[in-house]
Amino acid sequence: MNLPNLEEARKRTNKKVTIKKNSYDFQSIYKGKKYFLKTYGCQMNVHDSEEIRKYLELLGFEPTNDLKQADIVVLNTCAIRENAHDKVFGYLGRCKHLKHEKPDLLICIGGCMSQEEKVVEEIKTKHPYVDIVFGTHNIHELPQMILDAQQKQNISVYSIEGDVYENVLYSRDSKISAWVNIMYGCDKFCTYCIVPYTRGKQRSRTLENILDEVKLLKKEGYQEVTLLGQNVNAYGKDLDPQLSFSQLLEEVAKTKISRIRFVTSHPWDFTSEMIDTIAKYDNIMPYIHLPIQSGSNQILRLMGRRYTKEDYLKLFQEIKEKVKGVSITTDIIVGFPNESEQDFLETLDVVRQCQFDGAFTFIYSPREGTPASKIKDNVSLKEKEERLAKLNELVNFYSLQNNKKLEDKVVPVLILGKNEKDATKLYGYTDTMKLVNVCGSSAHIGKIVDVKIKCAKSFSLDGVIE
Repeated sequence: MNLPNLEEARKRTNKKVTIKKNSYDFQSIYKGKKYFLKTYGCQMNVHDSEEIRKYLELLGFEPTNDLKQADIVVLNTCAIRENAHDKVFGYLGRCKHLKHEKPDLLICIGGCMSQEEKVVEEIKTKHPYVDIVFGTHNIHELPQMILDAQQKQNISVYSIEGDVYENVLYSRDSKISAWVNIMYGCDKFCTYCIVPYTRGKQRSRTLENILDEVKLLKKEGYQEVTLLGQNVNAYGKDLDPQLSFSQLLEEVAKTKISRIRFVTSHPWDFTSEMIDTIAKYDNIMPYIHLPIQSGSNQILRLMGRRYTKEDYLKLFQEIKEKVKGVSITTDIIVGFPNESEQDFLETLDVVRQCQFDGAFTFIYSPREGTPASKIKDNVSLKEKEERLAKLNELVNFYSLQNNKKLEDKVVPVLILGKNEKDATKLYGYTDTMKLVNVCGSSAHIGKIVDVKIKCAKSFSLDGVIE
């Protein structure tokens, strides 16, 4: 397996593959055995784990949260940052010790890290106790790999993908809110990002299959779907004939499922038609995650983001003007190679102008195999940490200010379950994706209820059900 270079990755082609229903008819030969599944990374990985869980359960495995009780361990990995690699291999040490006690324990590694050639070689040479390695493009082969597991390692990772699988089954985390893949991979090739190399080029599912999945979820009682992709608003560009994400959004809205969300968007592909569609339908939630990454045009060019600060601010303003009560969150990276103090100050200036409802903020760390990793990382860790602290202080200030605007107001909240830290409370999310904690009974779970906000904090709200 060789990691494809930039040009090779751009040239890969798609094909559609429908998994036959009987492909899932596995005997429950592992009935009574336990599986331990640990997930790292983004929403896409979380959704992949729902697929992995289904396969394990079809084989007869039952879930456990106790590693020591497991008969099979599956680590679904992330490759976005170097520390993710370190965390996984650190956790593997625990699995290795457990395998000394339980020689029949199966250890499996999947996800984005498995798509990296250096990781596979490291597993072969330094971690021979790992039994199975599978990638992001062949999750459906995991059951057969488990059935075929022998003393030697079973490694199967596709480096040149292109398949779009339909008929996939999931063991979903929730009976209320569901992820729905609308596409796989990404064609943007931001210079710091490993995703196009681990997840592959953009491949869109058909409109018909997406709508069938949403309609089935609605029939099963789901209140909310989140349309999922590395860059959802590029949906349909690879289809023939082409479709737009705004067309898909409108058709999903017409299913009349109660709530529709989507992540994650790229400003380059965010059109006025999309904004108009969001504003038109009440069941498309007024919440948009719109990563800017930097407020400096120089850094945006180095990142390969394909837009300027001015482009972003114009788009931001159009969304604010057209979508009533919208909340917007973002991603920001500090300490990118060659980021000067002036570049960082420009980022702070954008935050002041936009006053985001929240932001995921990160210190830049190079990922081997990306173009940015070849640029000298000339910003010291101390500078990065100081910039991150200043940025977080500003982001948290505006997050609190925005939340305080909701105090004494009544807002619709989808109640998702019991608060893990306080059993006397329930938790849910507003239409604008703000976490709310309320007192209530189990009868409220799975329902959209009116909640009066009593207290606003930087990262959550407290309220009472009206």
